[in-house]
Amino acid sequence: MVKRLLLAAAITGALIGSAQAAPLVVGFSQIGSESGWRSAETKVSKQEAEKRGITLKIADAQQKQENQIKAVRSFIAQGVDAIFIAPVVATGWTPVLQEAKEAKIPVFLLDRMIEVNDPSLYTAAVASDSVHEGKVAGEWLVKEVAGKPCNVVELQGTVGASVAINRKKGFADGIASAANVKNYPFAIR
Repeated sequence: MVKRLLLAAAITGALIGSAQAAPLVVGFSQIGSESGWRSAETKVSKQEAEKRGITLKIADAQQKQENQIKAVRSFIAQGVDAIFIAPVVATGWTPVLQEAKEAKIPVFLLDRMIEVNDPSLYTAAVASDSVHEGKVAGEWLVKEVAGKPCNVVELQGTVGASVAINRKKGFADGIASAANVKNYPFAIR
């Protein structure tokens, strides 16, 4: 529910900044449809855009950054009014975001962050604090095992994704004080 409201607010922000008489056209580069969560995000995005009379063009990247970059370039070439990206990985975005900036197309990040030297390359980001999420999970585990030996296999998700990197850091912070908890990170590829 919160993500849907934040997405609607971000789209509304794009609307307010645009003084066009024609309906808005928004491009959305989605990571993929590998999970129920992503499918629901795509479905809700379509519903919210339709409610607001926005034409939403969705490109499914199939978990590949190169597909996302191609989609963003396609959106730029089409002259969309705004671009939303749920970035599959954190790095490698500067050139295509520079192209969007030069085309004066605002870019909004969804769910995940990126690493760029120039934060003006994107307008806003809607994401949770994944370091905190990882830390809360680690602290919960330490409390639950109450000093007993515990081996953990930590599933990390997409290698290079900001959420995987940050949740791993938070989890490590959350279990740092517990010598009884041994963590064996495992990245899903």
